Amino acid sequence: MKREGNIIVGISIGDLNGIGSEVVLKTFEDSRMLELCTPVLFANVKQLSFIKKNLELGAPLQGIDQIDQLVPGKINVLNVWREGFDINFGNLDEKVGKYAIKSLEAATKALQNDQIDVLVTAPIHKYNIQSETFTFPGHTSYLEKELGGTALMFMIHDNLRIGLLTDHIPVQEVAAHLTPALLRDRILLMHKSLIQDFAIDRPRIAVLGLNPHAGDQGVIGKEDIEIIQPVVNELFQEGKMVFGPYPADGFFGNRQYEQFDAVLAMYHDQGLIPFKTLSFGSGVNFTAGLSKIRTSPDHGTAFDIAGKGLADNGSFREAVYAAIDLFRTRAEYNEISAKPLKIKAKQL
Repeated sequence: MKREGNIIVGISIGDLNGIGSEVVLKTFEDSRMLELCTPVLFANVKQLSFIKKNLELGAPLQGIDQIDQLVPGKINVLNVWREGFDINFGNLDEKVGKYAIKSLEAATKALQNDQIDVLVTAPIHKYNIQSETFTFPGHTSYLEKELGGTALMFMIHDNLRIGLLTDHIPVQEVAAHLTPALLRDRILLMHKSLIQDFAIDRPRIAVLGLNPHAGDQGVIGKEDIEIIQPVVNELFQEGKMVFGPYPADGFFGNRQYEQFDAVLAMYHDQGLIPFKTLSFGSGVNFTAGLSKIRTSPDHGTAFDIAGKGLADNGSFREAVYAAIDLFRTRAEYNEISAKPLKIKAKQL
């Protein structure tokens, strides 16, 4: 979908007792950001005004009741709820968790209806969002259900891109989830995303091993030689530039990742520990594989520093930049794919 003017960035506000609102307001306090896009926060303008005053921020808030009332050059706050409630920074509060979900649901609906172009989600707390009506472990699985597609957690920072075969599951269950079908699907999903979302014509993908030393030829587990290696070989024979499995420890230590466009890790910490070590403060979580663009910062609610004005908004700012870039790249890919002959003739 093409729009006149700036891209509209929808923002779910996350847990108001955490640092989410702080990093959002700090990001758009910079007037240059408001020239780049038109933000709309799904929350309550009075409560965000309270947080803004508490943190002594100068962000220009504009309360609206309908999405078509957006004002360019302002931080638009769509009033998803009217009732007030106490904000106690740093505290785990079930009621605040419910409002985080209200924000997410309203923002997702706007994304589905093309009222916003992209979604950037501020951090939620996975415990206090649980209820009888919301049983998802986090944003990703909820958005996968609502937006359609198959979600891939894709951590990005400059040319470092790490996707996860499995994400929020216990470590003891990882091996049981590792199947040839899942591995193949995830690699192909990553391959497609690199082409349509990052404009990489022939992506090079590295696949990490599950076990220490990628199993040492079966001495330390057989999953690497019995599951991962055959899938990698099969995809390579099909013309995909897929390599591995690589031992995860040395792969990052000797900067081998720089030879690839993306890396597929087998489980959450195998991918996130090196990613955050290399990029913390400016990394972005991109949910690839969905029908719409969603990004988020690479950190959580950080209750320990909430309300103190200490939060670094670098990662959230990068999440906004990434959402805009991804939206434009995918739109261009879709346009070329839909009318390849016409585009080619125009270029000639």
